[in-house]
Amino acid sequence: PTITGFLHLGGLRTALYNYIFAKKYQGTFILRVEDTDQNRVVPGAAEGIEDMLDWAGIPPDESPGRGGPAGPYVQSQRLELYGRAGAALLASGAAYRCFCSPQRLQLLRRDALRRQQTPRYDNRCRHLTASEVAQKLSQGLECVIRFRLERGVQPFQDLVYGWSKHEVAEVEGDPVILKGDSFPTYHLASVVDDHHMGITHVLRGTEWLASTSKHLLLYKALGWEPPRFGHLPLLLNKDGAKLSKRQGDIFLERFARDGFLPEALLDMVTNCGSGFAEKQMGRTLEELISQFEVSRITTHSALLDLEALPEFNRIHLSRHIENQGLRQKLVRELQGLVELVYGQQQVDPDVLEEQYVERVLLLRKGHISLLKDLVSSGYSYLWVRPSVSRQQLQTISAEVDKIGKLVSGLLTRPAAALTVEDLNRELRSVQKQTRETKYSSMMQLLRLALSGQQHGPSVAEMMVTLGAEEVCGRIHRALSS
Repeated sequence: PTITGFLHLGGLRTALYNYIFAKKYQGTFILRVEDTDQNRVVPGAAEGIEDMLDWAGIPPDESPGRGGPAGPYVQSQRLELYGRAGAALLASGAAYRCFCSPQRLQLLRRDALRRQQTPRYDNRCRHLTASEVAQKLSQGLECVIRFRLERGVQPFQDLVYGWSKHEVAEVEGDPVILKGDSFPTYHLASVVDDHHMGITHVLRGTEWLASTSKHLLLYKALGWEPPRFGHLPLLLNKDGAKLSKRQGDIFLERFARDGFLPEALLDMVTNCGSGFAEKQMGRTLEELISQFEVSRITTHSALLDLEALPEFNRIHLSRHIENQGLRQKLVRELQGLVELVYGQQQVDPDVLEEQYVERVLLLRKGHISLLKDLVSSGYSYLWVRPSVSRQQLQTISAEVDKIGKLVSGLLTRPAAALTVEDLNRELRSVQKQTRETKYSSMMQLLRLALSGQQHGPSVAEMMVTLGAEEVCGRIHRALSS
């Protein structure tokens, strides 16, 4: 990737497919940073990209941070290699020096646009003689190095798009491969790096498909064997529009900050694409690797439905809650969230006890999409005692004292059953002992006494979560106020 900003979903998708491909065939997944356009480099972006790949659970085997046998992994630290390749291409006549000024190139561009043509360099300096080049160099004129495009490119077999070729010489001018500051363009840098790093396979965005014939001409001119290329179809919004970095909601930092699990993102990104046996929510990374076949990638654009992400997260969060080791991590996170959100309200220390927080997670498993849902206002009763008056309860039923006594007796008798199923059955029998209170009204009354709210989980679940002692205490306080 370029390091012009943070890692977004498009970059994650490309990295993920490369990671899955590498792991499927016991290969090496390499992160190489493109920073040859120094004007666009954002400080800290390289480290941020690597951090986000680690967070996503697809860490590179070799990278700027980890190092490796083919380093350095930052292109600005490999200028000598590109310089040697440029010199070799000049010596063989496959490249030439271009002295055209930026002003002349700008005029060419304007003229082409005025004629409604695609802007292209007119290859003017291709025809300079050796003595003309020497003369211009002696005058101290600045120059770039351009690659001489040849007609009659060979077709290549793309891993996704099949046989393909683009007669680049007919539609493009000779491309710059080394700029005046000795930095390469992507075309030369990627070819040189892939060769020296021993890259065997490249999966990249479909926007590079048309340039591949150009890259293969560079490999041929340098006498090198190219890797196999596979071009991934576009990742688009659900409505078919391009993902825009200006949206701000496609960067991984945002998803991590909002509490989404990386497994949910990987699941969503692969579900909207192709390459797997079937579309199926809830796949783990191990399942994605085992199901992946590059031949299954279609050329259809992948339509990303971000509105579905909470559902993906709900599935993976449930899986985390079921796993004892992962559940302990969630307990610690939820304890931190409770202190952060409700700390100013003098939270009872008991609600931060591990067993209580774990009970909350297990009972709400499958009902929440994000861990932070449990500290929303709808769940405030879990962490802070509600303020409910006797008068409020009496507006629902005049039998508040009898109901309170019956429910308290139900919970304090020996071997009281505190499962949701048993409590639901017991509460039915309690209602039958009242004179005129309907079951729905009794549930409304108990819900208000326990949570101060009119909606939420079942009353039986509330009681199991809070525990017998806390339930009796809340009922008693409401009746006494």
